[in-house]
Amino acid sequence: MDRKTKPVLYIVIPCYNEEEVLPVTSPMFLKKIEDLVKMGKISEESRVMFVNDGSKDRTWEIITELSKKDRHFIGISQSRNRGHQNAVLAGMMEAKETCDITITIDCDGQDDINAMDEMVDAYLDGCEVVYGVRKKRTTDTFFKRFTAEGFYKFMNFMGAEVVFNHADYRLVSKRVLDAFSEYKEVNLFLRGMFPLVGFKSTSVYYDRAERIAGESHYPLKKMLGLAFDGITSLSIKPIRMITGLGMFFSILSFIGIVWAVIATFVGHTVLGWASTVCLICFMGGIQLLSLGVIGEYIGKIYMETKKRPRYIISERTYDHEDEE
Repeated sequence: MDRKTKPVLYIVIPCYNEEEVLPVTSPMFLKKIEDLVKMGKISEESRVMFVNDGSKDRTWEIITELSKKDRHFIGISQSRNRGHQNAVLAGMMEAKETCDITITIDCDGQDDINAMDEMVDAYLDGCEVVYGVRKKRTTDTFFKRFTAEGFYKFMNFMGAEVVFNHADYRLVSKRVLDAFSEYKEVNLFLRGMFPLVGFKSTSVYYDRAERIAGESHYPLKKMLGLAFDGITSLSIKPIRMITGLGMFFSILSFIGIVWAVIATFVGHTVLGWASTVCLICFMGGIQLLSLGVIGEYIGKIYMETKKRPRYIISERTYDHEDEE
């Protein structure tokens, strides 16, 4: 695309049981599209695309109603709930056939939509990927802040390349999405996968607000699951750590055997069951933990070999051929 022309922007918004927040935030997204059009930064053909991730409430009905009221609203619905990452991927892959750039953002109103202005400016200046990064976490509780920041540091330590304090608020060009479509893995961790694609990138910093309405669908349990998925999808460092741990205990065991033999010959053996039980329990725990990590990798290999679709779109608010 010639960047001297106005790019077509699609704002991709995953939605799961968001009937409370959609009526509040949808006008905000529409206004942002209209403002960017008025400033001459994007094309009038830009859209707000909602991705219904198998919601059980009235989310899809609301999306359908919005699309009838204003042509800038469009929506797709997955056949069932497949998770946040798959919903984001579905929206981006659907949009890339029509748009020049996508911006993915959650619909809860926490991410500052005014940061989109800087994202589009960075794209027009030549960047292909623009990451939305939180300036600070003053709105979080101490526990949330500690675990979230620890999450990013731990991910980088384990070999998964991620942008610190960046979630899934980002601008991505069609060129990058075309390259990204070649990544076929089923286990998705988008914030760690886009840095692997390469291309010129930058970051835009913003303040994050409280959720406007409704409840968060990302509790600690899901965050921990996402972290583990990210590590095992992008890094083999846990396997190498197990190898190193095994070598360490093998050396330690060899030293222990030598000590036991020498102690037997010099007659200084000590009868006792406590040390034996402790060693057995400790080594048993290490073995089970190691088998668990290896099992996770084997499970992911098993899922990847099936090559099941990562998303299935069951409904659209528009004619797919006409939109293309």
